Amino acid sequence: ENYLPLFFESTTTIWDFLPRDSLIVMLDDVPAAFQGAWRQAVERFEQLGADITQPLLTPTELYSSPEETGERLARHPVLRLESRKSIADDASSPGQDIEVGPAPLLTISPREENPGSRLESFLSSRTERVLFAVESAGRYEWLLESLTRLGQAPATVSRWEDFLETDRRTGLTRAAVEQGFTLPAAGILLLSEQDLFGLPTRRKPRRRRGRDPDAIIGDLTDLRSGAPVVHLDHGVGRYVGLTRMAIDDTTTEFVTLEYAGGDRLHVPVSSLHLIARYTGAAPEQAPLHRLGTDQWQKARRRAAERIRDAAAELLELYSRRAARPGRSAVVDPQSYEAFATGFQFNLTEDQAAAIDAVLTDLAGTTPMDRLVCGDVGFGKTEVALRAAFAAVTSGRQVAVLVPTTLLAQQHYETFADRFADWPVSVETLSRFRSAQEHRQVLERLATGRLDIVIGTHRLLQKDVRFRDLGLVIVDEEHRFGVRHKERLKSLRAEVDILTLTATPIPRTLNMALGGLRELSLITTPPESRLAIKTFVSTWSPQLIREACLRELKRGGQIYFVHNRIQDIGSIAEKLAEIVPEARIEVAHGQMHERDLERVMLDFYHRRFEILVCTAIIESGLDVPTANTIIIDRAEQFGLAQLHQLRGRVGRSHHQAFAYLIAPPQQALQGDAKKRLEALESLEDLGAGFVLATHDLEIRGAGELLGEGQSGQIQEIGFTLYNEMLARAVRALREGQEPDPDPQSAHAPDIELHVPALLPEEYLPDVHLRLVLYKRIAGASTDADLDRLAAEITDRFGHLPEPTRNLLRITGLRLLARETGIAKLQAGATGGSVEFSPDTCIDPGRLVKLIESDPRRYRLDPRQRLVFRHDLGEAAKRLDYVEKLLQQLGRMRRVDEKAAATRHPTVAS
Repeated sequence: ENYLPLFFESTTTIWDFLPRDSLIVMLDDVPAAFQGAWRQAVERFEQLGADITQPLLTPTELYSSPEETGERLARHPVLRLESRKSIADDASSPGQDIEVGPAPLLTISPREENPGSRLESFLSSRTERVLFAVESAGRYEWLLESLTRLGQAPATVSRWEDFLETDRRTGLTRAAVEQGFTLPAAGILLLSEQDLFGLPTRRKPRRRRGRDPDAIIGDLTDLRSGAPVVHLDHGVGRYVGLTRMAIDDTTTEFVTLEYAGGDRLHVPVSSLHLIARYTGAAPEQAPLHRLGTDQWQKARRRAAERIRDAAAELLELYSRRAARPGRSAVVDPQSYEAFATGFQFNLTEDQAAAIDAVLTDLAGTTPMDRLVCGDVGFGKTEVALRAAFAAVTSGRQVAVLVPTTLLAQQHYETFADRFADWPVSVETLSRFRSAQEHRQVLERLATGRLDIVIGTHRLLQKDVRFRDLGLVIVDEEHRFGVRHKERLKSLRAEVDILTLTATPIPRTLNMALGGLRELSLITTPPESRLAIKTFVSTWSPQLIREACLRELKRGGQIYFVHNRIQDIGSIAEKLAEIVPEARIEVAHGQMHERDLERVMLDFYHRRFEILVCTAIIESGLDVPTANTIIIDRAEQFGLAQLHQLRGRVGRSHHQAFAYLIAPPQQALQGDAKKRLEALESLEDLGAGFVLATHDLEIRGAGELLGEGQSGQIQEIGFTLYNEMLARAVRALREGQEPDPDPQSAHAPDIELHVPALLPEEYLPDVHLRLVLYKRIAGASTDADLDRLAAEITDRFGHLPEPTRNLLRITGLRLLARETGIAKLQAGATGGSVEFSPDTCIDPGRLVKLIESDPRRYRLDPRQRLVFRHDLGEAAKRLDYVEKLLQQLGRMRRVDEKAAATRHPTVAS
């Protein structure tokens, strides 16, 4: 009552953030866009504002009106950029008319026999001075060499303006220019990389830190109250929240966990490395353990016994694969580079890493089994194309297995286009082909006259035979069963397997994280790609009409997914009543092949606006103009399928929208509700792998070496299972017997009785504090801690003393771990150091230290090093402990020093 009027009176707009002298650069079509946006907002309010159960704010309360915008613009200096047509229409338009003309398109191909001759004839036909602006280093060097050879040594400049000050006929600079232009008055022609080579110049994608698969599983970033977690020493409990307590007059923050029977455990934030999210079963089915019993120890021992058997079987499988007589793919570097230039975009960092890993695998002598996980449209197909090129040029055949006929057709067109300039034959096996065409394809496969075949499940039938199959590419692997993929492997013992997926099934993810399969993640989105806005809603004609009209008014198209063929016709009729402005067609899998192909091509060529279809479009044609998808009865789809369907839109630079229509939440069953919540919450680009980890939680991890999807990992959680399996594999490889119940690899316990926390008044958000605590506890180097300190300072301001203490104590823990110290505690008058059984401290040197100052140092009956010193101030205590740890570090045994130099100690 008191705040509402104040809210509206103090509402701010973008104009309130601009200084009065800000220069506004405005294109000539901006005023019309303002009017159109305002008109659309008013229309939407008139459509939806009549519902008194969901009152809406008026447009004037949400947006600046065109009148207000005009008033605000009048207060600023404005630079208007107008087209020639606008100037001609408005003779009173002020300013000087500067003529700018288009640049000619050369499209020089470095693969031409003599590409420099066309460049020479072009330069001789121009009267202007020519400045070449290219971005890639390779083309820069090629141009510099070519121009110098032609006697046109260019002026190499760092800024294009510098070219104006030279008298050279040609110039060369490194710059990301989208399109060139001419300035006739100045006699200057600027040519971009696109003008020269016919390829669009792309800005380098923003570098992003890649997602570590293991970190995603063990992360606490999406932990909520009541979620199950695993403590390495006490078992599975539920996260309650952060609790602040004062111990010995020192305020510390704890993570509170609740166990069976209501018992609670308070874990210091400095020990968060002992806690991980519980993954492996639905959260409500997590097996809570009871504190003070041996229940957890027994569970770990049982798991350890099973893990030892799994590790042994895993190593046997590795050895069998290593013993196979594999064949290396030998690729000619020049041919490969020529093929790679057919990709009209810059590779993202993740893409390049995945391609390098695949080519390295193919060049090896052991068969490849690699999983490439990347969101829809993130460039997995380019990885497959380059792998296919490596295999085919090495004289081997390639099979591409896809789940649907539409995707087979799309891949066929992509592969045929990329291999059009190469002596490589590409064919497809699908129901779009006649029986006679099938027989011809099978004959060419068997005789080796066909290099690449793309097909659906038809490829798995027994009449399909290859002469020399070298590589199998499985796209959208979640659509195939284990037996399907094993059938492909059985075709040839040494066949290489490349699996592409956006959301790996739990068993595949389990195998990849367990080390049975190699894993490459592509999480960097293509340039200009926007995250798909996702909404979960009940059926509402008003919402559907608004969603469709929003897309239609910007010239786009809409998918409407209804996965029941029986009543898909009536749904199309109902949709026609809701949106009479749109042309609507229907597509489903029971249509005749030619009819289905016609409908999909008509949609691609924009002959109608709304496609009402089943999930057949899950893997279908890429339609850049279709950027809204409405999924009816979304609760009936699996998580991976929903993610794939959502990926049908957002394939261009336009903002895409996905509407998941489902019954009210109270009518949804547990798993369906979780799937929709997971998809709605994770709409970020590259979220497919994270969604797969949610699927891992919802469905279970799957047996590592069997066919089952529901594994036996629920008891201890997937994170700990994976760590124990990795340790068992390492031990067996080194010829050692795995410890049946290995103790958790503790970081040293450092207790200095000084405040060490993120104060609530410094960072009020509880969830954010938890995330930062976990990141600090998980730091493995001093450099990690320095980066964290800089980030926290940048985000929240100058570090308070308790936070500096927390970071410094974490650094002391890293220092203590190198020397094998289990525990160190210090107070106002001194403290003690407890050594672990495998410490690398030289006992003789330790004795010499004690003898050198017996009043300060002594060994107690428990073989602890006890020290006395005046350490009343916190800063003095931290300095003293750091110097003591450095002194102890210099007492390591000589052999341990050498080993540490070769293999620095890291956390398990």
